[in-house]
Amino acid sequence: MVPENSSSVTEFILAGLTDQPGLHIPLFLLFLGFYVVTVVGNLGLITLIGLNSHLHTPMYFFLFNLSLIDFCYSTVITPKMLMSFVSKKNVISYSGCMTQLFFFLFFVVSESFILSAMAYDRYVAICNPLVYMVTMSPQVCLLLLLGVYVMGFAGAMAHTACMVRLNFCANNLVNHYMCDILPLLERSCTSTRVNQLVVFIVVGIDIGVPTVTIFISYALILSSILRIRSTEGRSKAFSTCSSHIIAVSLFFGSGAFMYLKPSSLLPMNQGKVSSLFYTIVVPMLNPIIYSLRNKDVKVALKKTLNKNSFS
Repeated sequence: MVPENSSSVTEFILAGLTDQPGLHIPLFLLFLGFYVVTVVGNLGLITLIGLNSHLHTPMYFFLFNLSLIDFCYSTVITPKMLMSFVSKKNVISYSGCMTQLFFFLFFVVSESFILSAMAYDRYVAICNPLVYMVTMSPQVCLLLLLGVYVMGFAGAMAHTACMVRLNFCANNLVNHYMCDILPLLERSCTSTRVNQLVVFIVVGIDIGVPTVTIFISYALILSSILRIRSTEGRSKAFSTCSSHIIAVSLFFGSGAFMYLKPSSLLPMNQGKVSSLFYTIVVPMLNPIIYSLRNKDVKVALKKTLNKNSFS
C-alpha cells in the first residue's frame, strides 16, 4: 500500500555537491577544468590508438574501450553537475533521472569488467608470451568485450528496473549531484528491501568478480615475475602492469567504499565525496596514468605530432 504523503513525482531536485553559495563558482571552474582534461585526455588516447597501427594490439584494444567508457560516463554525470553550480534550482525530470541512472550504471559496470579483461590480457602477455597472439586473438578480444558490455547492460537494467517500481515522496529533493541508487532510495515512500538486496547482490558481483579475476591474474603475474632472473626483465614486466594496478586501485577502492558499506556507517555527504573519485577523478586520471607511464603511447604521440607539424 502506498502511503498518503506519496505522489506521482514528475521531477527531482538535485541538491548538488554543496549548499554554500560562495563555493559554487570556484567548484564550477574546478570541475569544468576536470571535465575538459577528461574529454581531451580520453578522446586524445582514442585518436592516438586509432591512428597508429603499432598500437593495434589486444592491450590497446581494451585501453581504447576503457577511454571510450570513461569519456561516456563522465559526460553522463559532469555537465548536469556543473549546472548545479550556476542554476538557482537544479531540476531533472523523472525520465531524465532514470535515464541518467541507467547510463551511469551501464558505463560504471562496464568499466569494472574492462579492467578485469585488461588484467587477464596482462596475465597472458607475461605468463604465456609465446602463445599471446593466439590466446588473445581478435575473436577472443571481441568476445571478452561483448561480455563486458553485456554485464554492464545487465547490471544497469537490474538496478533501473527495481528503481522504476518504487513510489517517491512529495519531498523530491535528492541529496546528491546526480541520480544515484542510494540517494534515490532515501526518497522512496515504499519498501526498498528488494532494491537494497539487489544492490548488495549485483554490486557484489560487479565488484567481486572483477576483483577476484584481477587478484588471481596479478598473483600469477607476480609469481612469474619473481622467477625472472634479470633485474631489467623484472622492471620491464612490472612497468607493463603498474598503470593498470593504479587505475584498478582508484576505481574499485572508491566504488566499494560507496556501495558495500551500510548507509549508517557512511553518511550521504561523505558518499558524495567518495562518488567524486569514480565519477570525476578516475575518468580524468586514467588517460594521464596510461600516457605518462607508457613508452608506446609517448612514441605514438610524437609520431602523430610530427606528422601534423610536417603536413
